[in-house]
Amino acid sequence: MLIAFGLISAAVQFAGQVFGLKFTQPGLLTAVSLGLCVVWGFIRAYPRSTIERQFTHPDLTVMIKVGDLLEEKADLVVGFSDTFDTDIEDDSVINWSSLQGQLLTRAYGGDRSRLDEELRKALATVTPASVETRSAKPKGKLKRYPIGTVAVIGAPKQRIYCVAYSRMSNELTAHSTMNDLWVSLDHLWEAIAARGQLSRVAIPIMGSELARIYALDRENLLKVSILSFMAHSRLQAVSRELVVVIRPQDAEKVDLVEMRAFLAAL
Repeated sequence: MLIAFGLISAAVQFAGQVFGLKFTQPGLLTAVSLGLCVVWGFIRAYPRSTIERQFTHPDLTVMIKVGDLLEEKADLVVGFSDTFDTDIEDDSVINWSSLQGQLLTRAYGGDRSRLDEELRKALATVTPASVETRSAKPKGKLKRYPIGTVAVIGAPKQRIYCVAYSRMSNELTAHSTMNDLWVSLDHLWEAIAARGQLSRVAIPIMGSELARIYALDRENLLKVSILSFMAHSRLQAVSRELVVVIRPQDAEKVDLVEMRAFLAAL
């Protein structure tokens, strides 16, 4: 705001000297100048639904926006549990309103067999960490894959990176930790670098809902994802543009002014 006040003052002085203008009420002029500065500062600080920063080293863009991840024209990241469960029937295994549930109902038209087959093919070369018995896990899938496993599904024009960053208990509740999230993000960027051809990538705030990472709020979980991406991008090209999508219902829980300052400080 001080910069704006200085610019306005300089403009007034310039106009006075060039055009011979005389200001008979300097107090009013100062008040108007301050008012304009306040308006300018408010506009600059007002949180928009989209903020972004372009970096030159490395050459990429990070965007944070409020929206619908599944509507993004980009490769998508969807978090899964270590069992890659997809059953949304009666919400006992996967909640239909979760991102996994919405992926099934919207991107796959509710065709769970097709989604499961794509996941099976993507995981064919991955050795399960363990296999549960049906008596121990009454519902859902039995094979457990290592945390950080990434199953790449979808069409080449829009790849979907399904990353296992939580553990599904036999009681059908998912749990994750900060270490699990950080390891999973590292594996995720490696998979995107290998398969993504530097395409635009959209990612949600991972760990904020049913994964139950209680150590950090949504804002800090968002920062963790961006920091991980930037750290990996300085070692290896991952994507020309990362878009972190905040659900509209979570928009009030993330301070976009703070996030803009965070991006500026990177």
